[in-house]
Parts: sequence; structure tokens; C-alpha cells
Amino acid sequence: MNIDTTTEEKIINATFRILQKEGVKKATTKKIAAEAGVNEITIFRKFKNKKNLIETVKEHHMQIFLDKIEKIFEFDEDEEIDAYLKNNFNELSALSDEDFSIMKIAMEEVREIPERKLILSRITDLILGKLEEFFKLQNEKGKIRDVNPRILAIMCFSITFQSVVLWKVYNKDPNVEVNEYSDEFLNILFNGINP
Repeated sequence: MNIDTTTEEKIINATFRILQKEGVKKATTKKIAAEAGVNEITIFRKFKNKKNLIETVKEHHMQIFLDKIEKIFEFDEDEEIDAYLKNNFNELSALSDEDFSIMKIAMEEVREIPERKLILSRITDLILGKLEEFFKLQNEKGKIRDVNPRILAIMCFSITFQSVVLWKVYNKDPNVEVNEYSDEFLNILFNGINP
């Protein structure tokens, strides 16, 4: 018996909700089946076991998140540096808590399975690659001084993405508006911290 796409999607979405609420260890197929409104045997027919289901769910939601991240970090050749960086930060900040749920699952994965190619490293690689490509172009156009584009990419990634992760994943609100934060970041980036 084949499971239609709607049933598979229900199971995947239900699993993701359970993972968000309870984590991987407490996510049982019984809870997932109840959440999806299907029989537990349906899960096993489609996904064979809990491990395959969890991997399918993580991959599915990771791809959705990576597609959003890739779109945020796209640029055209004429894009101004400050507009690009501010836009990156603002759009990352605008992603929903739901979007960042995969990060919470990835953080759990880091603790449990450190030897694997982790979800978190895929997100990091995508963003760093886009930022490095952008800064290489800016360097070639003479818009920035001759600095290592990888180091600049890592620095900007650390400030922008990690700030947003603090807000969205760990609920550490900076008590300032997003635009004020990004403006101050750009001011420090372009002007330094010396008086």
C-alpha cells in the first residue's frame, strides 16, 4: 500500500512539531502518529523506523531553511555593501521562530552526534560562501580595501547570523530595534571603534 503525499506530509509536519516541543529523544512514533492523526504502523510502512523518519524530517526542513537563507544572501553586482549587509541582517531577523526551529534541532544534534556532517555546518557553509563571494566582488570593484574576503565573511557572519540566532533560538532580545542594531553594526564595521 502506497502512502499518498498528503499523509507523508502530515507525518513529516507532525514529527517536526514534536521535535520542536520535545526534542529527538522524547519524540516517539506513538506521539508522532497521534499528532499526525495516523496509525503508528503507517509511519513504519513509509519510513521503516524512527531514525529514518527523523532524518527525513530534518532534511526536509533544513532544505526549506537553506532555500530561505540562500535567497537572503543573494546579491547583484551593483549592490552597495552597507545595503547588502543591512538587508541580510533585517531579513534574517524577520524569519519566524518557526523558521529557526531547525536550528534548535541542529543544536541538539551537535550534542548528540558530533561526528556527522551536521545541519548547522550546512547553514554556516552556505552563508559564508555567499558572503565571501560578495566581498570578493567588492574587492575586485575597488569598493573595499584589500582584505581577505573569507575573514571578512566570517566576521560579518559571526555578527549578523549569531546575533539573530541569539534572538530567535535562545530568546536573548537586545532591547533595541532591529534597524538600530544593524545601523550600529554597519557604523562599527565601516568606522571602527576608535574615537
